[in-house]
Amino acid sequence: MPPGAHASDAELMRQVAGGSEEALGLLHRRFARLVFGLAIQTLDRAAAEDIAQEVFLSVWRNAATFDPERGSVRAWILQIAHFRILNELRRRSRQPAIEPDPTGHVLASLPARDPGPAEAAAEEHLRGTLHSAVDELPPPQREAIRLAFLDDLTHDQVAAELGLPLGTAKTRIRTGLQKLRDRLGPRWAALVALGFFVALGIRYRSEHATLERYDRALSMVTASDSVNLRLGPVPGTPEETHARYRGRPAVGIAVVTFSKFPPAPRGRTYQAWARHGATWTSLGTVRPDAEGSARLIAESPALAALPDALEVTVEPRGGSAQPSGPVVVAWTR
Repeated sequence: MPPGAHASDAELMRQVAGGSEEALGLLHRRFARLVFGLAIQTLDRAAAEDIAQEVFLSVWRNAATFDPERGSVRAWILQIAHFRILNELRRRSRQPAIEPDPTGHVLASLPARDPGPAEAAAEEHLRGTLHSAVDELPPPQREAIRLAFLDDLTHDQVAAELGLPLGTAKTRIRTGLQKLRDRLGPRWAALVALGFFVALGIRYRSEHATLERYDRALSMVTASDSVNLRLGPVPGTPEETHARYRGRPAVGIAVVTFSKFPPAPRGRTYQAWARHGATWTSLGTVRPDAEGSARLIAESPALAALPDALEVTVEPRGGSAQPSGPVVVAWTR
């Protein structure tokens, strides 16, 4: 065994803070599989691997901020992973759905919204002004502002990412915003009114509800009493096609992941269903990516009880009120 292999997690963190790559490797050996397992619950394999790499890069960069009095190394690493996964899910939710338009009719029907030359020049000037003002903030405040608004982290998450007490993180954010107001003067109101925080990716919690939903789903799938049900292919469906339903007793939220699904027929979509007794509840529709993968999160009081049956069917693009199309994969109690 290499030197330090039997050291405690906290001791390894102290060594990492001192620049020990060997200690980081030992922490990676202890926790990488756990981080990857957390990420693969809601992301595809490639994204889960990227998340695991990012988490340990963050551990390397922020090891000096770890405080053993605030929790264990395991909890700290998992908290970093939790935030990274939520950010990736949030990023993916912003990707627009692309509709086929080979003839250009859809594009031609859209009204032009490009600003005129004068408006575009004014917007570009204001954008550069705000970028410069943020860059000129002292490093602690600049980092907190970017995490809070550019990365859409909550104050609690900023504190955890920076290894700071919550009050200190809030103070840095508040002070940074006040300095931006003071430096920008009258232009501050113009930037806010014209929505430049959105244009720059710096947004106030417009997606807070979505992030909370992801947080609830992630907490559910990692709970010790959550269930993991596999929906297998029915006759006529490729053997590798399957889906997984993750739910938890008394919790009205479920996560369904789709794997190796063939493209849906033109004008059709895949729709997931859960049956309780004789009642079917729609879990939502999905359009798998090029690899046949997709994920949906459903919330309904009915999902607090584990289902009697699950299935994915092929339905019209807008979805159906009841299962009516051919079944692709299914599970029955």
